[in-house]
Amino acid sequence: VCATQFHPEKSGTTGLNFIKGFLESVEDGTLSKTTPIPLNPDAHTQLVKRVVVALDVRSNDAGDLVVTKGDQYDVREKDDSEVTGRGGVRNLGKPVQLAARYYTEGADEIAFLNITSFRQGVIEDMPMLQVLEEASKCIFVPLTVGGGIRSYTDPETKTVYSALEVASRYFRAGADKVSIGSDAVIAAENYIASGGKKSGTTSIETISQVYGVQAVVISIDPKRVYVDSPDGTDDKHTVVSLTDDQKGPNGEKYCWYQCTVKGGREARDICAVTVAKAAEALGAGEIMLNCIDMDGQCNGFDHALMKAVSEAVTIPVIASSGAGKESHFSDVFEATTVQAALAAGMFHRKEVEIMNVKKHMEACGIRARIISQE
Repeated sequence: VCATQFHPEKSGTTGLNFIKGFLESVEDGTLSKTTPIPLNPDAHTQLVKRVVVALDVRSNDAGDLVVTKGDQYDVREKDDSEVTGRGGVRNLGKPVQLAARYYTEGADEIAFLNITSFRQGVIEDMPMLQVLEEASKCIFVPLTVGGGIRSYTDPETKTVYSALEVASRYFRAGADKVSIGSDAVIAAENYIASGGKKSGTTSIETISQVYGVQAVVISIDPKRVYVDSPDGTDDKHTVVSLTDDQKGPNGEKYCWYQCTVKGGREARDICAVTVAKAAEALGAGEIMLNCIDMDGQCNGFDHALMKAVSEAVTIPVIASSGAGKESHFSDVFEATTVQAALAAGMFHRKEVEIMNVKKHMEACGIRARIISQE
């Protein structure tokens, strides 16, 4: 038995038309006169692959939230003289306006990633809460928010807020999912150290128990650790072989993917595959899988990483980091079992249109949600 929920308010134009038709039929008294739509018993229904747009959001000097994009997790602002082409950190616009544009252009989901939240409070983060409230008024696809989803002590009042309370504020403001980063890595480490015992107190467990596993996304930020051979690597790390164009600086043909926390600033002795498996066991419903080495390079997704993690878990994996053209999406869907792929910079800079990505996918036999451009 398979039970599902249909959320028309999160199903784009089709969902809104569904609601409109229902309300109009109630108003004009024709609801009881409807007839079933003929179904083809031989028709095959399948899930489409999703195209997700991420907006890295930070506060500028004026206290306003702006969308920015750096390379390889460098979010520090540079002087204008240092910004050339795709390099440097660029302010690219206001979050709500950009997100509304992406919804209109066909994004299946939108993720707001608050990349400076780990340096400040979350409960009082009114700008981000206001962004979600305003975005939910004009965007009718799922909204994810990430950054600082963890327990938090107010530095002034010393009031302690649980991760569940922090997430609840975001959900009430309009988020459909929360993305947990550093806290998930620590939870995975503790889960492994305990021999696979759940504490019931981690952010993953507490949030998923209240809001459901579908509302909890784990954002993993790994970087490659190159090795000469799988034999010389600790057994707790999953080692993958690399293609010739991905070899290490000394010609290494193998690597494992070391997880980082605090926005990529601190490395931990645990691999991405282990964190993903532990997160699923603790109650996560989706993995957003980044790669520091590929971030901002526009050379495509890291297929070796995506394949290793997506084959190790049963929950959906979102491929992230590295997209630069339409074919990169089709390539990762053909080479791995990820359910979605995410990009930021190439959409922000209008180098690639969302619908062109989907048309390329369809041309390759990969089903995508194509919306009317009317």
